[in-house]
Order: sequence, then C-alpha cells, then structure tokens
Amino acid sequence: MRKHNILLVTIAVVICITATPSTTRDLSGVIPGSWKQITNINAPEVQEIARWAVAEHARQANDGLQLKRVMSGMEQVVSGMNWKLRLEAVNGDGREGMYIAEVYDQSWTHTRKLNSFGPPN
Repeated sequence: MRKHNILLVTIAVVICITATPSTTRDLSGVIPGSWKQITNINAPEVQEIARWAVAEHARQANDGLQLKRVMSGMEQVVSGMNWKLRLEAVNGDGREGMYIAEVYDQSWTHTRKLNSFGPPN
C-alpha cells in the first residue's frame, strides 16, 4: 500500500510539472512575489496589457479614455502576473493625464482583472 501511495504521488508531481504552462518570457533571476522593473515597455505583451487596462477603465467609467503611451512599469510573478503600469492617456475632451493601472493576468485560464486605475498619488 505504501509503495502504491508513493507511486501515485510521483505520478501527480510529474503531471503537475508537465501541465504547468510555459512562457516565452525570460523569468530567470526573478523571485516569485518580488516586483521587477520592466526593461522594455514597448514589448508587445506590455503594450497589450496597457491597452486592455485603459479600455477596461473606459468601459467601466464611460469616459472615453484612450492610451497615449506607457511611461514605465513593474511586474510581479505570482500565480500569473501582476502588472503596475504608469500610463499617459487622453480623455474624450483631448486632455492628457497620467495614470497608474494595476492588472492581474493569468494567461492559461484567460483571467484578467483591472485591480485599480487612477492618477498617481
């Protein structure tokens, strides 16, 4: 019985390791849970998260806000990725402003949530 349990645990571990989604991003040297400065704010993934954050805010607030550019950002590896992006956006009246968007994204479950969006403190 004990050998059977060890075998089941071993199989479960192998399944978990092989079923974990891989990513093309280089996360070497990143400590899970720590925030890391984004070095390439023009990376397609960063730009997509920024566009989505502004669009989601505009949908919720109905204010016509549109992304102008990503100024800087940080990322945090969790069970997915937390993003904290400093953005420049323009509203429906043409006025520009600075905003901080915090987004949680878990690509393998297609989960994305706008945790906060507003002017910097």
